This record gives sequence, C-alpha cells and structure tokens, in this order.
Amino acid sequence: MIRYAKIHGTGYRPWLTGLLARRPTKFAAIALANKIAGMVWAMMARGERYREPISLAA
Repeated sequence: MIRYAKIHGTGYRPWLTGLLARRPTKFAAIALANKIAGMVWAMMARGERYREPISLAA
C-alpha cells in the first residue's frame, strides 16, 4: 500500500500520502499496520465483515 501511495499520490489514501510527506517510510508502515490491526480488532469484536469505504468504492 505504501509503494502504491507513493506512486499514485493523494487520490489513493490521502492520510497515508500526507503521512509519507511528513514522516519516514518505516514510520508510515507502522502507522498503517496499527490502523489495519485496529480495523481487524473492531471487525472481530463486532462479528462483522469488511466493508469497503464508500469514498473508495466508487
């Protein structure tokens, strides 16, 4: 995801490209892993399936 965000810019994941502009790549990788872990934990706790964000599904 980080490589894709670097190549394709702000349209893909704006929060990630903004973070990459401010911080080193390894810091962004840890932040991304933390975000994904939080999403997985929330899905497991609620017993839900993954739903693509509306802004990216279009």
